[in-house]
Amino acid sequence: MKNIKFIIGLIVLTIFIGCTADTNDVDLDSLDAPTNVSALATVSQDNSGNVTLTPRGEGATQYEIYFGDGSAEGATLKPGETVLHKYAEGIYQVKIIGSTLNGKKTEVSQELTVSFKAPENLVVNISNDSSISKQVNVTANADFAMFFEVYFGEPGNDDPVVANIGETASCVYKQAGKYTIRVVAKSAAIKTTEYTQEFEAKTINGPTVAAPTPANNAADVIAIYSNKYTPIAISEWNPGWGQTTVLTDVLIAGNNTLKYSALNYTGIVTDYGNPTNLSAMKYVHFDYWTSDAKTLSLKLVNTNVGKEDIKAVSTITIGAWTGVDILLSSYNTDLSAISQIIFESSGATVYIDNLYFYKNSTLASAPITAAPTPTVDSKNVISIYSNAYTPLAISEWNPGWGQTTVLTDQLIAGNNTLKYTNLNYTGIVTNYDNPTNLSGMTHVHFDYWSNDAKSLSLKLVNTKLGKEDIKSVSTVTLGAWTGVDILLSNYNTDLSAISQIIFESSDATVYIDNLYFYKSSTSGGGASGVAPFSPINFESGGYGANWTWAVFENGSNALIEFVSNPNTSGINSSSKVAKITALKAGQPWVGCESKHGTDIGSFKFDSTNKIVRIMVYKTVISYVGIKFAEANGDAQPEVKVANTKINQWEELTFDLSGSIGKGATGVIDQIIIFPDFNLNGRAQDNVVYFDNITFSSN
Repeated sequence: MKNIKFIIGLIVLTIFIGCTADTNDVDLDSLDAPTNVSALATVSQDNSGNVTLTPRGEGATQYEIYFGDGSAEGATLKPGETVLHKYAEGIYQVKIIGSTLNGKKTEVSQELTVSFKAPENLVVNISNDSSISKQVNVTANADFAMFFEVYFGEPGNDDPVVANIGETASCVYKQAGKYTIRVVAKSAAIKTTEYTQEFEAKTINGPTVAAPTPANNAADVIAIYSNKYTPIAISEWNPGWGQTTVLTDVLIAGNNTLKYSALNYTGIVTDYGNPTNLSAMKYVHFDYWTSDAKTLSLKLVNTNVGKEDIKAVSTITIGAWTGVDILLSSYNTDLSAISQIIFESSGATVYIDNLYFYKNSTLASAPITAAPTPTVDSKNVISIYSNAYTPLAISEWNPGWGQTTVLTDQLIAGNNTLKYTNLNYTGIVTNYDNPTNLSGMTHVHFDYWSNDAKSLSLKLVNTKLGKEDIKSVSTVTLGAWTGVDILLSNYNTDLSAISQIIFESSDATVYIDNLYFYKSSTSGGGASGVAPFSPINFESGGYGANWTWAVFENGSNALIEFVSNPNTSGINSSSKVAKITALKAGQPWVGCESKHGTDIGSFKFDSTNKIVRIMVYKTVISYVGIKFAEANGDAQPEVKVANTKINQWEELTFDLSGSIGKGATGVIDQIIIFPDFNLNGRAQDNVVYFDNITFSSN
């Protein structure tokens, strides 16, 4: 177990150890607090209790380790150094603090088990990485174990990869194929416990995740191809110039992507009669993914003056999305009239996305308009800061906790607004003696404006119980007021006594307004005779997005997401839809389910509501299953219908006549959805979008 606390923020930790990777990589120029701070803990197998601790992290130039056993002194180490400490048998909380040159710190509490019993109940999971070709990941858990070693069985590589128990060790093989993998779990005892398995490392021939979403402001971009931006009109794609290249437009995790097969060269013609003026732009950007390219270059051509120049990617990355940014000033050509953009490669298969030109941000330094006025009824609101509502009494604003943040209250277009400068973290204390009870609320809302934030998170703290949780804005929008609504049920903390509200960011300037908690208007009522809270459309103010969904039989069981509709041009023009990724490692019956009682409400199936419809957008053909459960868990078998279309919305119809009058009580209060039901298993992770669940008589 690992509790991680930024001294200036909280992060989510994931550790991957490569079989040749340097786990002490340090970015000395980083201005952010260290990330991925942890310690590799190994112990001698001689019942001595001698433990070697090796601190690790990104961006740290110094580490402090406190052993957690009552020792008066800790150890101060540089990256790559280790410390030996003798422990008695027991469980300890080791504290690791990583520091940067500019004094920022990240503190981690890591559980350490020292046992003189040999490891027992060893459970090993071996899997191919879903996005990196020929990478195999190994996770091991065992009672009494501290760490494990993995011998990946690659000829000429006899050194084991070492990882803490419960973490992941990884190896990228030079060649795909079958290998004998041996895992050795170790405690402080002399005896070890082993597991051996033959496993096939597989080549990934195409990306399974979409290219990263660009962060550049649309006003600073001339886009050629990207879902993020509106592109200019293109006259020709892959025109017939004698190339071997074949171009197809494919969907990768719901994102449009160019796939070039047998790419030797290919052109994109903007408009010969009206070439594109790139004089004001500074860079050209594109993302690429390939499993076999040896070279990759981009040429810009001004056909008006017959001038062109080409720039090559210096080192090709295999099996991962890689972003390329090239200074346009490095091209020896006239950029005022570009009509051809040409990719060249080695006859390889190359995926391209987010091809655009951009300049440095021209965002305003501050907002000139006020944040939007909230419309939630005041009787359903607990307000912290907003001109629209009467706020709670606040004990402390930006209390002195060591942060760099400076807070000022400003008027913007006549509206009071919080301005946080150099925001790394800041607190709002309601009242320690009389904390705020948020149990009756469903969401927290705030509006923000920033021109430089890279991240933004909101933490809620119950200081009475010492429980807290943090949620991050998935994509930070720059240069515009943006509203954020977070389901309070997503916070893993006791909401009955909240006394601290904490914002965290990247030393940015962030304006905040309309910070309040509210109860969704859909928390009561609904259509009788159908399902009380339907149709389920995942829209703000509608049903579904404010429910407590659980995911099951899907590996880590990551929560479903509520995202923008990937395709509004078909039968589904909704703004928001639900998204779930059915993992290859998950069970055939991966699914999600609403919370009993409070979500869909209670109802019975009869002739008026026996037909259930759902819209799905899938990349594969497989069954979609739906079933409904009573409060006691009793449920009739799922009804399954296969989709017939891919990469477009399709409405599926389910006949629930067989559920009429069935069950212990017949009263339904839960919906269960199996979006990718395939007993033959999955060849890859499958993204499924679903929306607009309705009930009718026919």
